[in-house]
Amino acid sequence: MGVVDYIVLFLYFAVMVVIGIWSMRRVKGQEDYFMGGRGFGKLLQTFAAFGAGTGAHEPGTVGSKGWTSGLSGVWSALMWLFVTPIYWIIAVWYRRMRHLTLGDWFVERYESRPMGAAYAIFAIVFYMQYLSTMFTAVAAFAVPLLGVESIGGVDVTTIFVPLIAVMVIIYGVLGGLTAAYWTDLIQGVFIILLSVLLIPFGLWALVKEFGDPATMGVMDGFSIMHDRVSPDYFNLFSGPSAGEFPVQYIVSLTLLVLVGIVVQPHFIATGGGSAKSEDEARIGLVVGNFLKRLCTVGWAITALIALALLAGNAEIAQNPDYVWGVASREILGPLKFGLVGLMLACLIAALMSSADCYMIVTSALVVRNIYAPYVNPNASEKKYVLVGRITGLIIIVGAAIYALVMSDLFGQFKMAVELPILFAAPFWVGMMWRRVNTRAVWITMTFSFLFFFVLPVLLPKIMPGLRSSQGLAAQTLVTTKTFSRPATAADVAKREGWEEATEDAKEKYSGDTEKMNSVLAKIGAAPPVAVLGEPIELTLRSGGNAIFWRDGLDPVEGSGLEEVERREEDGMDILVQRQTGEMVGKGALKIDFLIYHWMGIDLSTASKATLETLRLPPRVLLPFLILIVASFFTKRNSKEALDRYYAKMRTEVDPDPEKDTEKLAASYASPEDIPGGRKKLFPGTDLELLKPRPKDILGFLAACAACVVIIQLLVWLANIGA
Repeated sequence: MGVVDYIVLFLYFAVMVVIGIWSMRRVKGQEDYFMGGRGFGKLLQTFAAFGAGTGAHEPGTVGSKGWTSGLSGVWSALMWLFVTPIYWIIAVWYRRMRHLTLGDWFVERYESRPMGAAYAIFAIVFYMQYLSTMFTAVAAFAVPLLGVESIGGVDVTTIFVPLIAVMVIIYGVLGGLTAAYWTDLIQGVFIILLSVLLIPFGLWALVKEFGDPATMGVMDGFSIMHDRVSPDYFNLFSGPSAGEFPVQYIVSLTLLVLVGIVVQPHFIATGGGSAKSEDEARIGLVVGNFLKRLCTVGWAITALIALALLAGNAEIAQNPDYVWGVASREILGPLKFGLVGLMLACLIAALMSSADCYMIVTSALVVRNIYAPYVNPNASEKKYVLVGRITGLIIIVGAAIYALVMSDLFGQFKMAVELPILFAAPFWVGMMWRRVNTRAVWITMTFSFLFFFVLPVLLPKIMPGLRSSQGLAAQTLVTTKTFSRPATAADVAKREGWEEATEDAKEKYSGDTEKMNSVLAKIGAAPPVAVLGEPIELTLRSGGNAIFWRDGLDPVEGSGLEEVERREEDGMDILVQRQTGEMVGKGALKIDFLIYHWMGIDLSTASKATLETLRLPPRVLLPFLILIVASFFTKRNSKEALDRYYAKMRTEVDPDPEKDTEKLAASYASPEDIPGGRKKLFPGTDLELLKPRPKDILGFLAACAACVVIIQLLVWLANIGA
């Protein structure tokens, strides 16, 4: 990075701080700080949803998966696509709640202040873990952009993480949600730049490197990309990884995300709670998230361009997570004009646009659901805002510390993504069914917490014999597929890059055998020696996955492989083998998979993606089943509270706060016959499903059509020049 790049970064940070100071002067009370006075229109709601939903880790994840899996790697982020149409429906819910936090919703619906406090604690844990992955991701991107791993002897991560945390604290803590939303608007533009900036410059770099700039244009870069990369890298549902994201896995991820996303704490704000009206809420949420889906398309195309251009890069061979940073440096660096600094600012924007929103929302939860009810219920508005600012500071500092000290960030990320299942069933069922009650919710949450989070870790500790039980040492069969195809230029370059990366690692870590072996293991096995146009033999190995242990199995003695089957299929030689010998389980016990074992289901032939898919039924269905059954055997909540809550949810929001208050009063007075309210789909029952209006149906169908358009756009772009 040059001087101009650092100037660009400085200007970006300066603008964020100025917005924070400006917004601070507008904060008068809790609603101003936590919800921006509920005065946001379609534009700010759109970019708030876009910014909060776009994490700094996602461009890098798509780049890394695109490098190894081709176009199918896009599903690592595009799995959210098919959830988006549902947002058209649920955005109205968040606006009609008329709450500052989702904790307030749990308190009202289930008449339980402790439940609101429990939700606030969940939010703190969730965001500290989730944000820590983003902090580390940006620091990792900065390494290849800066071209150094340390500055003045200090690791880049140690410098960047606190710096970014300070920026978020300054403008977010000072200005509240108003500052977060205005910065999200600016950062949203930066994220869009991030998503498209490398494409034209990358295509032109391909032309300059491997074509004839005198006779070829930018679009010819697509043809060069296809010439250099094997066709199997352009398959949307399968690729060189033998289908890392098959259809059933995508479906399962979509359902798991759909169930859990509704209780992620920031949805009360970006989901529509801070909008002027219901239309602003749903348009902002849906359009903002479709913007993200379009950006994901850009990330996927960028990954394919990087593969064609940089297949022989030794840095990426050592760590595919460096794809985005190396591509930015190699493509934009020679152009000067501060473009590398702009790209780093874009990556930081992707983090900050999420972090500011998460920080404000968690602050609101602590103030509303812990401090006010249990510590100081009579505090002034000024005091509540101060506590919110202090809490926001603690959240960001905690996330930064997590990022600096935690070694298993991917494991922390998976834990953060799965945590919402604790509250998902109570939210969905509570929105639609009167019979569900407080005791049934506590039973369900206790079961989910113990069954999915505590017992898998605790049981192997109190019963260590479980790890050596050979009945739990089951593994899937190992399948090795061998086939030939003509070598591409990318194949030739990848072999060269692997050799360079291996030599660099051996030379750099010659005095540290443990570190060298770790780096060599990450580089992986050697790609086949390739000569352009001549056949190369490729080997795809899959299986050997532990069925009951999260971190796999370690061999004890007599470990080996015995042949089960060998066959020819579609020009491939397929060898199926079984692991033999005594094994010991590692990590947490997947006790939900014991259900399949007790049902007599043989999972030995299941792929890794299928095993991940099979995690869906227990995690989604069991909490719903337990909640519904427990509701029939426990006491209902009070009729007065239920009538008041469902009357509010049937009353359309008026953008004028005074008129809205009057409408609510009329609804509370006549909960069975709300003036202008929508009718129940099943009158006379405990089901509170409302009859859909034409714009509900048309909006949902339009969003479904947009999903199809985005898929077609991605496939069309990827196949230009094929």
